[in-house]
Amino acid sequence: MTSDQEIVQGILSRDVAITKQYLYIEYYPLFKSVWNKYYTDCSSCVEFINTIYVYIMTPNPQTGKSPLESFGFRCHFVLWLKIVAENYCRQLFHKRIELADSEPTDRNIHETSTLNISSINHSDIEIVLAQMPNMRYRTLIRYRYLEEKSNEETAQLLGMSMDNYYNKHKLAKEQFVMTLKKEGIC
Repeated sequence: MTSDQEIVQGILSRDVAITKQYLYIEYYPLFKSVWNKYYTDCSSCVEFINTIYVYIMTPNPQTGKSPLESFGFRCHFVLWLKIVAENYCRQLFHKRIELADSEPTDRNIHETSTLNISSINHSDIEIVLAQMPNMRYRTLIRYRYLEEKSNEETAQLLGMSMDNYYNKHKLAKEQFVMTLKKEGIC
């Protein structure tokens, strides 16, 4: 059994086998639970793990040390990773709130509870969905608006809690509307 010190040292020295074994295989369920529970723009759990890997390996400008280098072994490494991943998601959430507060108040399209896409040609909707960068958002829009499933049904199909669903639903609508605008449909 590999110790926390060996795992951390392996990741810090960019040992591919150790990084893959622990971050992408053994600790995958940890990252998957955080990814399912919290807001991220990541379209897959592997993309989320990649994001956290970059985050823990990037040096702090003031100290010159990365968060992983600063890990003091005061708890198990897996617990530290969970705390870091959750805090990272919370920081994203707070940044989003700050950005939303600083945006102009002309946001009425985003504040509606549903999208009205009945006036848009079905083939145009398919083009817009294909252009959306986030696969989860595409799927959410498809279930909710094309297949006309309820919020609860859509959340269940996507394996999300209702709180997480409402956050993702809002973001999916925003991305859909932005893509509509880019395509010149809206």
